[in-house]
Amino acid sequence: MGSCLTAEQRAVDVVTAPAKGGGGRGEEDAPVRIAGNGVGNAVCLFTRQGKKGTNQDAMVAWENYNGRSDTVFCGVFDGHGPHGHLVARKVRDTLPSRLCDLIYDNCGDSPTSNSDGSSLEENLSLYTDAEDKSPTLSGQKEDHQEFFNITKEYFREAFKNMDKELKLQRNIDSICSGTTAVTVIKQGQDLIVGNLGDSRAVLGTRNQNGQLVAHQLTVDLKPDHPRETRRIKRCNGRVFAHHDEPDVARLWLPNCNSPGLAMARAFGDFCLKDFGLISVPDVTYRRITENDEFIILASDGVWDVLSNQEVVDVIASCSGHSMAARSVVDLANQTWKFKYPTSKTDDCAAVCLFLNKFEVTGGVSGLPVTSNGIGYSPRMPALSGNRGLNTRRVTPEDVDDGSDSNLSGYERSLDSFTRLNTLLVLPKFGDMSPTKK
Repeated sequence: MGSCLTAEQRAVDVVTAPAKGGGGRGEEDAPVRIAGNGVGNAVCLFTRQGKKGTNQDAMVAWENYNGRSDTVFCGVFDGHGPHGHLVARKVRDTLPSRLCDLIYDNCGDSPTSNSDGSSLEENLSLYTDAEDKSPTLSGQKEDHQEFFNITKEYFREAFKNMDKELKLQRNIDSICSGTTAVTVIKQGQDLIVGNLGDSRAVLGTRNQNGQLVAHQLTVDLKPDHPRETRRIKRCNGRVFAHHDEPDVARLWLPNCNSPGLAMARAFGDFCLKDFGLISVPDVTYRRITENDEFIILASDGVWDVLSNQEVVDVIASCSGHSMAARSVVDLANQTWKFKYPTSKTDDCAAVCLFLNKFEVTGGVSGLPVTSNGIGYSPRMPALSGNRGLNTRRVTPEDVDDGSDSNLSGYERSLDSFTRLNTLLVLPKFGDMSPTKK
C-alpha cells in the first residue's frame, strides 16, 4: 500500500527481505522498508494530504539497508503536475534499490570504506564549496577525495538512470509531471546526502552551550539560485516571478509562459529538460558527531511555513520519538491555515531519523508497535532479495478514491494562483493522458 493517503486514511507499507547474498544474517538484519505512515527502529514517517487534490508526497525509510544493521536509507519525494503522485511513488519504489546496487556492488560492503577496510569516518573531513557544492577534503589524502568523488558519481548515475527509466514508463506521463528527492544514507557515523529540488534535510545538533539548534544539510535548488539561473539561461530557459506572487521565482519555457516550475532540478518534467532543468543531485558528506541528535527530511509543504529551528524545536518537545514526524506535519498544517487562510494547504511529508537511542512510546495512527518498534503484519510476504523492493508495479489506478483524487482535482488547483503551487500553467502541447507514453 502506498503513501498517497486521504486525510482520513493512514497506511503503512512494511516489507522485509533477506539480506543481499542471503547467508549468515538473522531476521533482525533483514532489510525493512517502510513506505507510509509508520515507525521503525530509528525512524518515524508521516504524511498528510493538503487541499490541492491527491497527496503527491511520498516517503520511504529502509532500515538494515543492504542487510547492514548500522545502515539506513531515508527519502522524501514531493510530486507535482497532473501525475506527480505517480512519479513520486515510482521514484520512491525504485531509486533506493538502484542506488544500493550501484554503491555497494562497486564499492564493496560499505559506501564509505577505504581499501584497507577502515571507515572514512576515521580520516575524512569534508566541507562544501559555495559554488559547485562539490565535497572537498580538508587536509586529507587524495585517494580519500577520489573515493568520495566516485561515490558521488554513483549517486549521480543512479539519479540519471532513474530519470531515464521515468521517460520510458508507458503508464506514467512525466512530460509535465515530476518530483523532488531528498535522500540520506547513514552508515555508522557516516552520512551521505543527495538532494534534487526544494525538499530539505535539516540536522538537529547541540551547540557549545548545549542548546539544540538547526543545521541545514541541503540547499533549496530554486530557479533564482545564482548557479541554477546561469545554467537555465544558458539553455534558453527563463526565470522570473509571476506578478501575483513576486517572491516565487519560476522556470518557464523560452516562448510561452508555462509551466512555471518552482524548482531548478527534478525528476521528470521532460518538457523542461532541454531548457535548464536537470536531474543531477547535489551530493554532500558529513561525519556525525555525538552532538548530532536527529535528521528531519520534509517536503516544502513543511518548510514553506516553518523555519528550520521551529521544526527542530517541535521534534525536541515530543514526549516520544515515534510522534516526531506527525508532530511536525500537524504543526505545518495548522500554520498553513493561520499564515495563508485564503490559500490551499499543501501536502506535507516528514521523515525523522534519530541518530542515538530511539524511544518508542506508541504506534502512529493506531498501528501496533512490535518489540523492534515496527508496525508490522506477519502476513506481509517476504521478498527473495532486496534488489528492487517494489512490492508491485505503479499504475494509474494507484490513486485514492476520494473526490479530489483525479486529474480534474489537480486542474482545479490551477484555476487560481494560490500561493506556492509548484506548477502554475500546463503547456498547450503534449498528451496529458496517464495511459500514454
